[in-house]
Amino acid sequence: MTETPAPVRIVTDSACDLPPEMAERHGIEIVPLTVRFGDEELVDRRDLTPRQFWDRLSRSEVLPETAAPAPGAFEAAYRKAADDGCGGVVCITISAGLSATYEAAQLAAQTVTDSIPVQVVDSRAVALAQGLMAVRAAERAGAGGGIDEVVRELHDLVGRSRTFAALDTLENLKKGGRIGGAQAFLGSMLSIKPVIQVREGKVAPESRQRTRAKALRYLAEKVRQHEPVETLAVMHGDAPDLDEMLDLLSSAHPREDIVVGDVGAVIGTHTGPRVMGVIFFVR
Repeated sequence: MTETPAPVRIVTDSACDLPPEMAERHGIEIVPLTVRFGDEELVDRRDLTPRQFWDRLSRSEVLPETAAPAPGAFEAAYRKAADDGCGGVVCITISAGLSATYEAAQLAAQTVTDSIPVQVVDSRAVALAQGLMAVRAAERAGAGGGIDEVVRELHDLVGRSRTFAALDTLENLKKGGRIGGAQAFLGSMLSIKPVIQVREGKVAPESRQRTRAKALRYLAEKVRQHEPVETLAVMHGDAPDLDEMLDLLSSAHPREDIVVGDVGAVIGTHTGPRVMGVIFFVR
């Protein structure tokens, strides 16, 4: 009788902005980043929900800062997987070009080689793009895929991932030091609604739109330009016009097929409030 191989555990970090029910349903372990408001340090999604973060940000006189998890946090997740009888771990992190999280996950993997095999994958993405990769990895692992098979799935998705987002302001990216090529926007910050993209693991300028409404229509057009797409998702940071965005997409994608996620503290610190983004995989 053939013995069933031990399952592979999927680990990611809280920058994935994955809805908690999706992470729980797929057995995905989330290692949290931390957020600091001045001298107060809070654990993302444990001490601070997305709603609490946006409320606090609106009242704060200082821009919060984010910090990658310590290697020990990843090590604890890996050892828990070993204790649970898993045959291995695949960890997918926020882009190494934007955070030290990938390095922490790698360092932790080196400390558990005597207990469980671990492979760490750089998503070269952020937010729900990273989160949806974790879901696909969990589905592959749940179907019996081993570590190598799951890693191949992730590398394929990394190359096919697309993220576009409309911002209400560039102040947060500017102050947080994550603006990169988006410096090109700064000369006319007040008169435009910038659209950014995640390209090669970094935040880059994509276009300038004159109004919020035009920016949302532009995001919908980016989806149409890439049709047919896989696993369409919308992420937003306390945006009042979420329904409008979904309406723009619903002609080709029924609402029930669109994954919707809240931008939390880690990503929201850098995007600012009312960010709206579309995420999908090209075919």
